Amino acid sequence: MKASLPAIPAEKLLWEETIPGGCHWSWILPRGVTLRLTARGDGANLSLVLYHARQTLERYNMPDSLKAQHTAQYTRGHVLMSDMGRALASITGDSLGWHDPLGLLLDAERMAGKYGEHDYQQHRNGMYRAGKDGLLIEIGKYGLTRRDLVAPVNFFSKVSVDEQGRFHFHEGHARAGDPVDLRLDMDVIVAVSSAPHPLDPRPAYDPAQVNVAAWRSGPAPADDCCRAFRPEGGRALQLADLQYLV
Repeated sequence: MKASLPAIPAEKLLWEETIPGGCHWSWILPRGVTLRLTARGDGANLSLVLYHARQTLERYNMPDSLKAQHTAQYTRGHVLMSDMGRALASITGDSLGWHDPLGLLLDAERMAGKYGEHDYQQHRNGMYRAGKDGLLIEIGKYGLTRRDLVAPVNFFSKVSVDEQGRFHFHEGHARAGDPVDLRLDMDVIVAVSSAPHPLDPRPAYDPAQVNVAAWRSGPAPADDCCRAFRPEGGRALQLADLQYLV
């Protein structure tokens, strides 16, 4: 049975909006804000990247995060670490138990080969959008370029790896209404795309909407679940804390 998450305190809610299927958006957000990401349809995918807002050379590092925490999946308790070993964000609530850090992004070439082409000139809001292009547009708003695009976290998607190193996408993993909470542990740029996962085998381009709600949760407390989940995550949170002593 999937876990439910507590209601967001109304007095702490900052804003809430829905990302249409296949679209992209970004924000600059401070430490101590939590984002609740909620699938609005079955099979949702939300690709997310993080950059330190004050020094964008520091950004989410997938290899270091996975290696340090001895995992190939993300769930409650895991920390998204930067290439400096600091916690940029932490997963503090999760109804699914598995989010994909390995599957990368849908690019325009793969999208056209799989789904065909629907461009803006002919199809307007019905155009097809690739996750890679969407994230490049978003990070470009902050002076970042193609060389700065890092491997994302694909929230709501599950990809397992067999003994031969082959990736397997699990259909039906996320259902409408599934939430995950992501607390921001430093001041960050957050960029997201709700385009399909590149390994999703469904033949039609029909990405689900994802709701995003932000509230002031405060920084990680001393008894935070992510501090205790793994010692490596606790150290990453401590290193983040040290940036905010004054």
